[in-house]
Amino acid sequence: MFETVSTAPPDAILGLSEAFQKDTHPEKINLSVGVYKDAQGQTPVLRCVKAAEQRIVETETTKSYLGIDGLPEYRQHVAQMLFGETMDAARLAVVQTPGGTGAVRVAADFVASQFAGAKVWISNPTWANHPSIFHAAGLPSETYRYLNSDRTGLDFDGLTSDLASGPVPGDAVLLHACCHNPTGVDPTVEQWDQIGSLMAERKLLPIIDFAYQGFGRGLQEDAAGLHAVLRHCPEALVCNSFSKNFGLYSERVGALAMVAAEAAHATAGISQLKRLVRTNYSNPPRHGAAIVATVLSDAALTAMWEAELTEMRQRIATMRQQFVDRMTGLGVSQDFQFLLDQNGMFSFSGLNPLQVDELRSKHSVYIVGSGRINVAGMTEENLPRLCDAIAAVL
Repeated sequence: MFETVSTAPPDAILGLSEAFQKDTHPEKINLSVGVYKDAQGQTPVLRCVKAAEQRIVETETTKSYLGIDGLPEYRQHVAQMLFGETMDAARLAVVQTPGGTGAVRVAADFVASQFAGAKVWISNPTWANHPSIFHAAGLPSETYRYLNSDRTGLDFDGLTSDLASGPVPGDAVLLHACCHNPTGVDPTVEQWDQIGSLMAERKLLPIIDFAYQGFGRGLQEDAAGLHAVLRHCPEALVCNSFSKNFGLYSERVGALAMVAAEAAHATAGISQLKRLVRTNYSNPPRHGAAIVATVLSDAALTAMWEAELTEMRQRIATMRQQFVDRMTGLGVSQDFQFLLDQNGMFSFSGLNPLQVDELRSKHSVYIVGSGRINVAGMTEENLPRLCDAIAAVL
């Protein structure tokens, strides 16, 4: 039977990492995969995580299964971080998931299993894995406009026009809460308020992907869009991740939070979410969630984490500024000032596929074919060579 199996195409982003590993250039640069890197080009283990892990090792008494919905204290901290005091806990149903990707998949499974005929509308562009996840869940997808004509800012009129005319009541709309992946372009708080009002008027369900809280402008500031939408929409599915802001990429730590209009709906909802989890991965892993819960249950560790998160956020902002300054100094015709208005690790560089290919083949600089760059992959050491290479292909 296996002779009929064809070879699947490589993942557009992870495939670049494989090519990068095989590249023998001593000064190769990888700006493709979405992981944070420090000034030395390493993805560090946070100090607060090390301290929490030591405490866990000393006090842990079991490796038994978690419940289907995950670690209770972890789920409480997720709800607090996402919603603060703005949400009645009785309206929430939270399940721990294997990373933010797991949260998106459970959300997709939920919509597909509960709302026959529903479609999900996703921004064009979006994270490359989003359409595949919804397709795998059997959920049809459509796109709405997101970037303006020069692909450096938000096409808000196009976005709202598409959401006002395309989706029908009962459809879902995927929104990036902050640090839009892959563009770094986010709506303003005022625009978020209009989006929320429009979705409530159209009776659309928000699916909010919140993978980068704290990487944009701050923990609370990055939640402003989520809160603006929820002021209008009584129901939502919120997918969050601690991969980036805790550096827990390999631990796969995420959650799906269902916001229901009434407590009884949340009770029914959690039963369905647990059913979906049980038939998928049965129950989530403990260690990463225990790290997050340990840190957020201790005031000193929480303060340490927030300081480290600020360091990461500020380093990304610094690299944005240094990149723009250096490209200006090189006298290139393309204006990169737009990078300073964008948030988080990612930005669209404006480079076309031909230039991206030339960067890889002639300069061993790896970025995604769309021109998306991981700003966190820039360092003071590799920045001169990176900018010289980009100037050469422009």
